[in-house]
Amino acid sequence: MLIRAFVPAHITAFFVPLFHDDPLKAGSLGAGINLDKGTNVFVSVETGTLEKHIHIAFNGEPVKGEEAIISYSVAERLVPNDFLGEVEIWQYFDFPNGYGFGNSAGGALGTALALSYVFGGTWLKASQLAHEVEVKHRGGLGDVIAQLAGGIEVRVKAGGPGIGVVDNLFFEDYKVLVVPLGRLSTKEILDGDVVKAIEVEGRKALDSLLRDPRPERLMVLARGFAERTGLLEGELLEVAREFDRHLSNPSSMIMLGRGLFALVREKELENTKALLSDLGLPYDVAGIHEGKPRVGRWVG
Repeated sequence: MLIRAFVPAHITAFFVPLFHDDPLKAGSLGAGINLDKGTNVFVSVETGTLEKHIHIAFNGEPVKGEEAIISYSVAERLVPNDFLGEVEIWQYFDFPNGYGFGNSAGGALGTALALSYVFGGTWLKASQLAHEVEVKHRGGLGDVIAQLAGGIEVRVKAGGPGIGVVDNLFFEDYKVLVVPLGRLSTKEILDGDVVKAIEVEGRKALDSLLRDPRPERLMVLARGFAERTGLLEGELLEVAREFDRHLSNPSSMIMLGRGLFALVREKELENTKALLSDLGLPYDVAGIHEGKPRVGRWVG
């Protein structure tokens, strides 16, 4: 049996981390965008061995437990203790790990959904487990519940699935242009002094967006948040300013990765792509994924 789950990549525009001893009550407020590219998880289950074996690979390369502790933790919880057989989990990422596209949550949620499909479970229980493990291992706080919502999402109450509350913005005619330039450690940011500025600026941005809930306003607020927290600075800020000269909406920083994103209309794409090529910068273009992740038997 081969099961496939697709989980959209998720870009956080701004956020407020909220910690709690109960992982399901921990999470984040904020807003972000789900892309039609992301994480594909394939799960193969074969019976007939004397022991239970679980194997995980990233982009075709086998990874050990410490390298994929979040996904292994999800699998160990969902594969029954008395199961005798081989469980192979292949995770394929459209964007690099650590660049702010929610790959950790995508792998955890995709694994949880696919294994729940095989061994029995529900969407809520699977997503709660993925969120719980994400929080425990500091992979992230709000990506799982955001990826479940799809579209351009607004997290209005913090917490995991079943506790947190997510709303969505209406939108039309936008593509998402991303410029992934490097890694940032979510754990280091969440453990650092910048968290105080993030909490203040994130709440201001959320309140303002809820008063004027439009994608265009989201980008203005995201840029202000990125600059006022000091996360967007130096060379990356200079690139963003150059980027903005070709766009009707401001670009902003991917939270949390060293990269930029922008909502772009079709007529703006060619000039902006030409600029990025002239600057020698990597880029990708994605649509906005609406609705939930997808899971089911893989055919073809």
